[in-house]
Amino acid sequence: MLAPPEAPAAPRRPGRRRLLVPAVAAVVVLAPLAWLWQASLLPGTYSVTDMGTVDDGRGNAGHAGHAATAGGRSVDSLTEPSAGPADVRVELVAREEPFRLASGEETTGYTLNGTSPGPVVHAELGQLVEVRLVNESVRDGVTLHWHGLDVPNADDGVAGVTQDAVPVGGSFTYRFRVHQAGTFWYHSHQASHVQVQRGLLGALVVTPPGGVGAIDALALVHLYDGTRTVNGRSGETPVAAAPGERVRVRVVNTDNAPMSVWVPGRPFRVLAVDGSEVHGPGEVRDVAVEVTGGARTDLEVVAPARIDLGGASVLVGEQAPPAAPRPAATLDLLTYGTPAPLGFDPAAATRSFDYVIGRSPGFLDGVPGMWWTINGHLFPDVPMYMVAEGDVVRMRVENRSGEGHPMHLHGHHAVVLSRGGVPAAGSPWWVDSLQVADGETYEIAFVADNPGVWTDHCHNLPHAVEGLVAHLMYEGVTTPHRIGGPNTPE
Repeated sequence: MLAPPEAPAAPRRPGRRRLLVPAVAAVVVLAPLAWLWQASLLPGTYSVTDMGTVDDGRGNAGHAGHAATAGGRSVDSLTEPSAGPADVRVELVAREEPFRLASGEETTGYTLNGTSPGPVVHAELGQLVEVRLVNESVRDGVTLHWHGLDVPNADDGVAGVTQDAVPVGGSFTYRFRVHQAGTFWYHSHQASHVQVQRGLLGALVVTPPGGVGAIDALALVHLYDGTRTVNGRSGETPVAAAPGERVRVRVVNTDNAPMSVWVPGRPFRVLAVDGSEVHGPGEVRDVAVEVTGGARTDLEVVAPARIDLGGASVLVGEQAPPAAPRPAATLDLLTYGTPAPLGFDPAAATRSFDYVIGRSPGFLDGVPGMWWTINGHLFPDVPMYMVAEGDVVRMRVENRSGEGHPMHLHGHHAVVLSRGGVPAAGSPWWVDSLQVADGETYEIAFVADNPGVWTDHCHNLPHAVEGLVAHLMYEGVTTPHRIGGPNTPE
């Protein structure tokens, strides 16, 4: 007899252990990600003084919530003390609207008094300036930051830090005395990566009493819809000057990236950088000058001359030389000019900080991506650099991020001490906007002489949105303003 066929074996159930292993692995992988995601979420509104960690520049660190305790001076109290009438009074009305550039192109964005760039604000050294900002139709709100001018903190114009954004129908009055002659500019610091690009900006020029002793010309450079313009004009911008006349041309880079400037076939001098005069500026030729995002450089040329700006140009006088390619060499401001006293001793620094820029994968307010880091940490876990009034401050700025960054410290000018360990050997190189290329390290110094809560960020403004922003804070200063809600400074 044949044996009956065997019944098929019942399918084996996977053991508990086999089910548990992938589950545990998933938890091991996902739990840290969930924690990182949760930790990255920003509150609906928050004070910058409560974010990140305090670095006191003396080797001590703590949670930033301890920053704004004793003393209790509000940023709102840090204002111009003069109560008299202003020497210069301006009203700027902000609108969201289509407009036409000076050279005729049509675009849509933001205007001030119906134009972009907005009106040039002119003042003489020592004068009291009063600017009333009116928001007629900018839906996201608006502020004005006085880029490079060391104004009182309450007038710095950073939404959520020194003021609230001005809503439609509202106004805000800025009032400050100009203590430094030079070339500056103003722009919105509310949703700045959008509002600056789309036209909420203008120039501020401060001259010594009696002027500068030469023809004085402005060259504010801005990209509108990818077209490079000078004072809102594409192509060539003329400056009237007789042959042999000296002309001071104030170049302002309002865009995010560095810009090369050169003078084909003619000698020129660099008179000022970021509103500070160069000591002993000698004639140079066949070199380009780098003007980084937010920075200003004043050039002196003798008519006739051409100043090329990489897509636009300034023609000084009749029969200016033809356009020419950018020279291969770049002027090194670390050695240009002649030494002069600084007015303080960086070797006697009472605070020393590191500002190391990197890049890392992670979450920023719950969004995954590759984000900028400061000292190895993602925003908001970034430093609050704590100082006291009168401190001498040294800061080492190092870039390990893979891209260059135009770093801008509000409310102060710093002097460059070294680059890559090589000491500065020319004129004191004072900056408020410093291009730090990938792989470069700069050491800078300044005196903490302007109390407040000051933004210290990359002026490639989308980079600031992506976390490349920290703050310099004075002991005992608080702010009632909060980021979030109507206030989005970057």
